[in-house]
Amino acid sequence: MRKQDDLTAILPDGNSFDFWEKECTYDRTLYVACDDPKASDENDGSIDAPFKTLDRAAKEAVPGTKVIIRGGIYRECLSPRKGGSDSEHMISYEAYPGEEVIIRASEQVTDFTESSGWKLEPVAEFSSGTRPYGEIKEDTRRIWKHELDPDMFRGYNPFCAVNIIHDRLFIEYDKTDMTTYLNRRGCVYCDGRPLKQVALYHMLGAEDNTYWVEANGQTIHFRLKDDADPKDHLIEISVREQCIAPKEPFLSYIRIKGIVCEHAATGGPVPQRGAISSFRGHHWIIEYCSVNYANTVAVDIGNECWHHEYIEGQIIGHSVIRGCTIRNAGVCGIAGLFAEHMLIEDNRIEGTGWQKMELSWEAGAIKLHNSVNGLIRRNIFKDTFRADHLWLDCGNENTRITSNIFVNGIEQREAIFIECTKDGVNLIDNNIIWNVEGRFDPTKVPAEPGSSGWYKLAENDTINGYGIYCEGTDRLIIAHNLIGKCRHSGYYAKPVGFRMGGLERGGTSRKAKILNNIFYECGEAAIVFPTPDNEAEGNLYLCLKGGYLRIMYPSPEVCLDLKTWQEFYGFDINGASAWFAAEPDLLNASVRMTVRHDQPVNAPGPGQKIQLLRDPQAVKKVSTPACVNCDITGTERDAISLPGPFTSWK
Repeated sequence: MRKQDDLTAILPDGNSFDFWEKECTYDRTLYVACDDPKASDENDGSIDAPFKTLDRAAKEAVPGTKVIIRGGIYRECLSPRKGGSDSEHMISYEAYPGEEVIIRASEQVTDFTESSGWKLEPVAEFSSGTRPYGEIKEDTRRIWKHELDPDMFRGYNPFCAVNIIHDRLFIEYDKTDMTTYLNRRGCVYCDGRPLKQVALYHMLGAEDNTYWVEANGQTIHFRLKDDADPKDHLIEISVREQCIAPKEPFLSYIRIKGIVCEHAATGGPVPQRGAISSFRGHHWIIEYCSVNYANTVAVDIGNECWHHEYIEGQIIGHSVIRGCTIRNAGVCGIAGLFAEHMLIEDNRIEGTGWQKMELSWEAGAIKLHNSVNGLIRRNIFKDTFRADHLWLDCGNENTRITSNIFVNGIEQREAIFIECTKDGVNLIDNNIIWNVEGRFDPTKVPAEPGSSGWYKLAENDTINGYGIYCEGTDRLIIAHNLIGKCRHSGYYAKPVGFRMGGLERGGTSRKAKILNNIFYECGEAAIVFPTPDNEAEGNLYLCLKGGYLRIMYPSPEVCLDLKTWQEFYGFDINGASAWFAAEPDLLNASVRMTVRHDQPVNAPGPGQKIQLLRDPQAVKKVSTPACVNCDITGTERDAISLPGPFTSWK
């Protein structure tokens, strides 16, 4: 349970998040120790006579059982057979304190021969010499072959299965390169790190640290970095889909603690099947775990997919993901369908999205559907590639996103995406969003020579890169955030009308409240409202140039400065425009404001009326909204406070 004064846990409706965790009573403790010479699955599982395998302990565990796992590498899938009975009688699988427990979905292989019989591109490098075109260098490239052992796979050969999702109807084939969707799920690892898969054998000649799979999925060919000999390295191949997953759905009240999971050969969602999977169970606690190099999904905690038959009274979600590190998930870090009452806190998720499957529409460091009464706080999202840091998809109510750091969206369309949410209120507060590059084709940006762009009647929608992006989302509150260096805009919203059929997933993107934020160096705009039926107050617009406040409808759209924004729409009466530097310290969740000595473009000269604050200490405090009663650190705010996520810039 959390203390009553936990201000970051207050949801938009004014009530505290429902913390259901209680101190568990464990009637029995079992031990597993793969490296202990005394370990055997014929033992009783005591500390002096531990089991050898995780599977043996899973068969034995009943409500009120704690399974303690000693350090080592376990090459099997931990598959719980039962769940706990309630929050006081869970089943827990925990790493032994101070020891590293690694579950790998891969196996080591040692049988290699040199590959032959296939064409490589000729060596393209030349040495200097007396011949007119130089002399062709000696070909030192070394390609290796490994014949897969069918007995390793036991019904699931990821080198035969492709990444493409089971429900593939949503893919817009004309907009995406299908190569990565058709790559094999199986991967080759050298010293724990994955090689890059190529589509054709001859590509091995152009790039080292790569591998290729023959058509029948029975043979792999690979080339190591610097053309090294595999016998000098640890070579592993993925053979299992998951690392921790029940065999049957709906097992609940399970705790996973302190375990490292690696090399899961998951397929693209949906269905959402992660390296760690609750398999449609509820009231899971996944804490202080690490998930590395999941082929697609690292963790799933929802209903898996929308094709399952509806079960009356089914409980979904109510789970906790805490203190975990998720690195290099191919498509999605944490995935959840219909995941209600979710607590996701204090995690670090980085390197998500390298599979380039963003147009499968399930890509993101976190991707939840129908997040109701959720709390997402104090997480770090870093280096997400071609995917959102956080995507809440349709039907979200009373969810709070607070005290997170979102940094480096590489080729990223938006950092946070709130989609088609027309009921209830959601809150995004006290976050830092920094460096959203945008994902677009620069060659499709029309040229606007001279004054040709001055009188256009529609904003060019080719360029993107948004801090917070909303489609058909009403009543969203965005308050006291620092949103900086977005390629297009800090906040961008548009209405969605034609999804109202069937599941009624349309929305107007009205009644948003954009309060007391700092918008810094956004390329096109700070705020883009679809209509004036929204609210902006107390925001600080920092180092923005020209027309950075926009309203798109009714036509024609308008691009405004702060003065006209205030005069004609009554927005940001207590807002301010300034010109000084913001240097966030992302690791320590702080910011340093310093005077800039350069001049903005078209800096005010004699007689001009643009007013820019140049001194950070001149920024006035603004009224604190009732729903944001603390800063990014959880410190209580006064009734008036600085814009942005900090109560002090010191």
